[in-house]
Amino acid sequence: MRAHAEAETHKGLHFVIGSEMRLVQPNSGAPHARLVLLAQSRRGYGNLSHWITVARRRADKGHYLAHPGDIEGKVPNAPTLAGLPGCLALLVPSAAQSFGEIFAQAMWLKTWFQDRASIALELLHRAGDDELIDRVVRVAQFTGLGLVAAGDVLMHVRSRKPLQDTLAATRLGLPVSECGLALAANAEQHLRSRGRIAALYEPAWVEHTMVLAGQCSFSLGELKYEYPQEIVPLGETPASHLRKLAYEGAAGRFPGAALDRHRPQIESELAVIAELRYEAYFLTVADIVAWARAQKILCQGRGSAANSIVCFCLGVTEVDPDRSHLLFGRFISVERQEAPDIDIDFEHQRREEVIQYIYGKYGRHRAALAAVVISYRPRSALRDTGRALGIDLQRIEAVSKSQHWFDGRGIDPERLRENGFDPEAPIVKLWMSLTSQLIGFPRHLSQHPGGFVIGKGPISELVPVENASMKDRSVSQWDKDDLESLGLLKVDIL
Repeated sequence: MRAHAEAETHKGLHFVIGSEMRLVQPNSGAPHARLVLLAQSRRGYGNLSHWITVARRRADKGHYLAHPGDIEGKVPNAPTLAGLPGCLALLVPSAAQSFGEIFAQAMWLKTWFQDRASIALELLHRAGDDELIDRVVRVAQFTGLGLVAAGDVLMHVRSRKPLQDTLAATRLGLPVSECGLALAANAEQHLRSRGRIAALYEPAWVEHTMVLAGQCSFSLGELKYEYPQEIVPLGETPASHLRKLAYEGAAGRFPGAALDRHRPQIESELAVIAELRYEAYFLTVADIVAWARAQKILCQGRGSAANSIVCFCLGVTEVDPDRSHLLFGRFISVERQEAPDIDIDFEHQRREEVIQYIYGKYGRHRAALAAVVISYRPRSALRDTGRALGIDLQRIEAVSKSQHWFDGRGIDPERLRENGFDPEAPIVKLWMSLTSQLIGFPRHLSQHPGGFVIGKGPISELVPVENASMKDRSVSQWDKDDLESLGLLKVDIL
């Protein structure tokens, strides 16, 4: 979503959505094929997102297992994965593969993707490039598949190679000096000019690349979120059912003539909720609160939702409008066009019961916890770059602990001197340079404290879902803010 939003600010920039998948055999774990899948349409994006979810859900958090059988239609209850309709598929062979291996994989790909299959050729000035060209050209001739110019890009400029090595070393849990062949052999995996590409690849291969890119018309702006339906009884609409529940609650909150005094405020809030079409959100929250109280689980809404008399009538909040002045505009307003945010606190010991109730009511395929993308800050960047450079762990820790929030993004040379480092030493200069580059990078995907995403259909067709580190939980791969920018319903179970 962040890349999509950035691309929108640059008019004319064609943003193509895709994913790389390394397939393995299900029983032996032997490598099968390396594929790049590109979404051509909304259908293709949904199928690709669902496949990523399937591959992630069968592996531990942070890993995935993609099998050839997924594309062959062997995943139970997932017929749309067969041939991955709406997606282009590129086979990415390596110089280490023989002609026979590449040919077998190409024929397999053509069987399932037909005219949506191609072969990507990566020329990175490495040993075996000439042999790779010879084998891939012959395979293309025998199979009839088109060739695509590709670059396996990992960085925008070649000067980022030290940072790329640092990230690779961090992923492997080793210092750079011990990573060996796990690191890229050179710095060619960067964005190259058209002139350099033209000098490396045949014109027909480059042209085919552009043709395929033109076939990918999907935009994330096409994603449309739909609220769950089962919260509305048959014969009712979300608006009529919310009105009914609100006035049923109001009758208990405001006995006698007091209801007439508060009716204009109730009607005003219901009108705003209807205009913004948030009725289903309020109904979902009310249902969760009602279930929790039926189980004698203590809960209460807080935050700006306390400014809503509708929330008070639904039993979500406990701020009595007779004893305070409600400012509904702080909670929802037509002008701001911001999604409502109702935070509900549940007693800690029984919160997991509420989470499992949501999974049980909507299914694991339609409900997932929101994620939080944790980015590098000065302390974590100092630690990871220091470890990658092989600096003593105790000395790294001493420097990182001396870094305070008020120091900002920079590392004060005085902090280094205090811990026995010479700021002018080459290794220290490199350490500081890598640290400053790494600050702000995504570090890992964490679980939101309790933000739930719930949909009418499978969540995996909107955003990939993976296992959480905790048992019986699953998490969307997008940050909570990115989910909100798409308009997805998020209920906070805190």
